[in-house]
Amino acid sequence: MSEFRELDAHVTLADQLDEEGGPVLLVNVLRVAPADVDQLLLAWSTDAAALKNQPGFISTQLYRGIAGSSTFLNHAVWESTEHYRTARLDDSVRATARHLYPASLVATPHLFRAQAVPGICVA
Repeated sequence: MSEFRELDAHVTLADQLDEEGGPVLLVNVLRVAPADVDQLLLAWSTDAAALKNQPGFISTQLYRGIAGSSTFLNHAVWESTEHYRTARLDDSVRATARHLYPASLVATPHLFRAQAVPGICVA
């Protein structure tokens, strides 16, 4: 069975889902056994296709570690925390690809917002 791990030891994804506002960036590090890469890609693309149709979805991109890595990074932009929460809790979306993810999957999702740093970047 797939495993879910928190990225931040002090703030859980559930805590984040209770906060309102937006836009938000979902960052999810996905690790699978090397033999399960093709299965992960099938599951992720199925999941992403279902999420693309949800209100508030803006974009997503999947990255793969180089040199044959079986670690991936997904980032998805949502108009708000509420839009992301609603999409992830939607039974039809959940049922779309959950059964496709390989048992070796370890996922670490976390939500972010742009952080202004004077003289470097704006929020």
